[in-house]
Amino acid sequence: MRARTRVRPESTPERARGGGHTRASVSTASRRARRACARVTSTNASSRAKDKICILPGLGNASGDYDALAALFRARGHAVAIAPVSRVDWLRNAAGAVTAEYWRGTLAPRPFVDWYLERIERACGALDDERGDAIALVAHSAGGWLARVYVDAYATDARARSVGKLVTLGSPMKPVDASAPGVIDQTRGILNWVEENCRSAEAYETELGIEVTCVAGTYARGSEDVANVAAFGIGLGYKMVCGKADVEGDGITPCETAIMDGARGLILPGVYHTPLGSSTTSAKPRAWYGSEKIFNSWVRDVFGE
Repeated sequence: MRARTRVRPESTPERARGGGHTRASVSTASRRARRACARVTSTNASSRAKDKICILPGLGNASGDYDALAALFRARGHAVAIAPVSRVDWLRNAAGAVTAEYWRGTLAPRPFVDWYLERIERACGALDDERGDAIALVAHSAGGWLARVYVDAYATDARARSVGKLVTLGSPMKPVDASAPGVIDQTRGILNWVEENCRSAEAYETELGIEVTCVAGTYARGSEDVANVAAFGIGLGYKMVCGKADVEGDGITPCETAIMDGARGLILPGVYHTPLGSSTTSAKPRAWYGSEKIFNSWVRDVFGE
């Protein structure tokens, strides 16, 4: 499905459908877990029920990296759970490297990511008794495609229908063309599997009632010019994700890969990929999707707050 782009006022991020890219600027502006391995927080809810937030960590990240993001949601009256993940947990994915499918580039996500899917289920379960509307899966980086695998290949039908939103933050949502010169598919075929076996953005909405919003950032543009060392290094990373180096992205995920076809897309100027290394107080600020001012700019569009 081709993109439908609408330019937003300067104080808000741009909306796009399925990858239409037009710049706009960003405005300047507990409770303990019911289950031991998922953190749940809530506050006095307003009279209007709000979505319950399930935060899904990105590759290499740990649950604690998202405490500040959870606090921002909690301050707005949402119940929040973070899927319980530690950094060493990600080493479990290496089990796929011993398979022939890995080396052929035809790897399927399961059973190698089942440990992560179970953590999503645990976090969603921790929200069951919390006050609120549907569950919103707020997925960072690899958490975006893992959320799709969870909904389509792991969750029960009842659980899948309890999800009302999927919000991805800098997630690679499209497979790369591994036949392009110099490209190595870092997912070893997993994103191809997701594309072929999981629902489209339109199908999530029509079949399950899940609204999909993909948020991307333009922290840095890559380059194929070796004279520009920093941009060249970033461009090498982008090329492995989208097949091209000279594109905009958040330093890790190119914008054109971050916005799923048919989904609503928000492109945030200057936004960095990860909470690790982000800062809004240093001499050279590097705000990520969960930095307060950035958060405020996209949460209005997604949750109408």
